[in-house]
Amino acid sequence: MSEVRKVVLAYSGGLDTSVILSWIRETYGAEVIAFTADVGQGEEVEEARQKALATGAAGAYAVDLRREFVEQFVFPAIRAGAVYEGHYLLGTSIARPLIARELVKVARAEGADAIAHGATGKGNDQVRFELTTYALQPDLRVIAPWREWDLRGRADCVRYAQEHGIPVPVTTEKPYSMDANIFHISYEGGVLEDPWCAPPKGMWQLTHDPEDAPDEPREVEIGFEAGNPVSVDGEDLAPLPLLENLNELAGLHGVGRADIVENRFVGMKSRGCYETPGGTLLHLAHRAVESLTLDREVMHLRDQLIPQYAEMVYNGFWYSPERMALQKFMDDVQERVNGTARLKLYKGAAHVLGRRSDDSLYDEKTVTFEEDDVYNQADAAGFIRLQALRLRTHAAKRLGPGE
Repeated sequence: MSEVRKVVLAYSGGLDTSVILSWIRETYGAEVIAFTADVGQGEEVEEARQKALATGAAGAYAVDLRREFVEQFVFPAIRAGAVYEGHYLLGTSIARPLIARELVKVARAEGADAIAHGATGKGNDQVRFELTTYALQPDLRVIAPWREWDLRGRADCVRYAQEHGIPVPVTTEKPYSMDANIFHISYEGGVLEDPWCAPPKGMWQLTHDPEDAPDEPREVEIGFEAGNPVSVDGEDLAPLPLLENLNELAGLHGVGRADIVENRFVGMKSRGCYETPGGTLLHLAHRAVESLTLDREVMHLRDQLIPQYAEMVYNGFWYSPERMALQKFMDDVQERVNGTARLKLYKGAAHVLGRRSDDSLYDEKTVTFEEDDVYNQADAAGFIRLQALRLRTHAAKRLGPGE
């Protein structure tokens, strides 16, 4: 195997990636370039860049990717109606291919031989990072220390850091792990590994406890053009501020929590808790506008494909030809999805109150229970008899005389 001289590391500034930075230098004798992506996690990325340099990185990047994340990853997933296993809006799943894409860009610019990440050998993120890397730069090596070294947990990492003079902040460790971006926060591990155990009080970061949310409901209108959210309460907003606005609004009213047991790509079941406040509103409002504007058969076909699309994204195949081909179909379907949905937010719940669109296929003259001159109710008899023809034929063969 060829020698590794330079590695670009996905670096967060936390314990694991700080140890990994030093371990790669020691184990491979390679230069390490740290890359920190700001996808809205709320941490100080410039501080992480400085820490990487202080820990021995030969170079360090800190890049604001929030706008690209919302426009190129969050909104395509919204247009596709993407939900994994009925509940998960894929917040972590759609962030990893962006971070990996930028890792590859830095590796090209730096002439690196490999990229590295801190994902464990049990999770989905290792797959997402590596499938993206191989899809975009197949000759790059991938170094995954958690699959290689003999460190077995946090205590080993702390000991390694102390032995190598790596600063380890003294903090009270949360009894679970977190991953955050502008779209969501995920919580897993620790006390959450027992699926019967309720999430600890005070765990949720983006949403008020529904019991403590305002006693007065709040209505909000979200406008869409070609399936993309473009306005809140009649005010046109760019994608990033639009999502930030809805995060704050939904969070105040305790909307956007999910607690699920999901099936990881590597084969195990995992309990995860997710907060996706603004995304929950976008998903609900988007479906409401679609209910007016999408043809029945087109909608039903698209809905059959949503689980496949979501599984592709969840499993790390964002840059696969099948996901990109399916995205084209999803986006083509969205051309008529223009309009506004009105939602009510109250005590952790969001409900659709109304929807309207200039492209609506809803016709009051046809559906009214009052007198009309556009629908002949007698036509339904022949329609039903034709639908029943095969059922009547089956019954005639199945039933004996007198039955």
